[in-house]
Amino acid sequence: MRRRMIKSTVSAVLIVVILLGVPLAIIDVMRISEAEHAALNQEVQRIGFLLDQQLETSNTPDTDALKKLLAPGHSVKLTYQGHDPIMLGQTITDRPASSGTYYGPAPKHVTAVVTESWSPTMARIRSSLILVVGVAVLATVAACGVAFLQARRLSRPLSDLAQTAERLGSGDPRPRHRRYGIPELDRVAEVIDHTAERISRMLATERRLAADASHQLRTPLTALSMRLEEIIAAQDLMDVKEEAAIALTQVERLTDVVQRLLTDARDSRRSTSTVPIDVDMVIRQQIFEWRPAFRSARRPIRVDGVRGLAAVATPGAFAQVLATLMENSLMHGAGPVTIRTRTTGGSVVVEVCDEGPGVPPELGARVFERSVSGRASTGLGLTVARELAEADGGRLELLQQRPPVFAVFLAAFDPLM
Repeated sequence: MRRRMIKSTVSAVLIVVILLGVPLAIIDVMRISEAEHAALNQEVQRIGFLLDQQLETSNTPDTDALKKLLAPGHSVKLTYQGHDPIMLGQTITDRPASSGTYYGPAPKHVTAVVTESWSPTMARIRSSLILVVGVAVLATVAACGVAFLQARRLSRPLSDLAQTAERLGSGDPRPRHRRYGIPELDRVAEVIDHTAERISRMLATERRLAADASHQLRTPLTALSMRLEEIIAAQDLMDVKEEAAIALTQVERLTDVVQRLLTDARDSRRSTSTVPIDVDMVIRQQIFEWRPAFRSARRPIRVDGVRGLAAVATPGAFAQVLATLMENSLMHGAGPVTIRTRTTGGSVVVEVCDEGPGVPPELGARVFERSVSGRASTGLGLTVARELAEADGGRLELLQQRPPVFAVFLAAFDPLM
């Protein structure tokens, strides 16, 4: 591309130089020739007129006065009636030569012929042509330089844009935010940068969704697995039915999680599926599901606080948040697990605490950040739980590090509103 731009620019300049230079050279040659002929004619007219005046007063011309009117390097041949021709000035030997003639009136019939060498005129013509050719060459060289710089200025941004597009195609969506001072190319670069940012956000969303899905599905699958193990170990038909009913509940929760992941409802700042929920019922459901696991770990589950509270939330999301806190306590905590409910202001607060070592001091509030974990876990559970709570207009906070106290704040349901 750069070579084509240089060739096209230089070709255009050469065409312009030829179209303008050749006529200019011809006009300049004609101008010089006409100027020389005009000067020669004026000179011969002065000499012939002076000779006529001299012959009117005397039969002998004053050659010294005539020589003063003769330009250096010129010669003049004077003839008049009854006398031999008179030669004045330098003898012209080269050919071709220029000459001018004066014809005087009767009765003397004076004739003056001034001759000059063509060499000085040719020298002036050559100098003029050299100047024209030199200007043409300089113009061509300048055009080549400008064409090279312009081609590099245009080709380099295009190469950068091509590399950026290639990086986008290879999976590197980082925008470069580079501008080139050319409106059209800057517009293309801006569009590519915006596209790169959109692709980057889409990829981040994809990765985040995949990570969240793996974690959100793991909790109900773990609970379902425990129910199936209980069914296998059960001897009584009533126990089998009871565990099967719990397993069906887990399947429904799993279906709800999958549905929420597919619709990506948690990406909105406020969930559109929030409804009034019975906080006690969700707590009982989670205790029913997690009691076998805590019983195996010889850890009791206690419930304390205000009863009969109603909050505005998505049932599946709130259950998922509470399940995450229960699982977190089972994996990292110790001693009894206490679920405490209370109200503060216009919020319903559900606290989950245990008697374990709690959150390390170096983590603190960073425990809610992605990939931050004090144990050998994914570091996603609390992050996803906080996002679920925020999607319902609530929040998840760490009220106390040691012993750990996590609290879910939800908007209280007011039946009068």
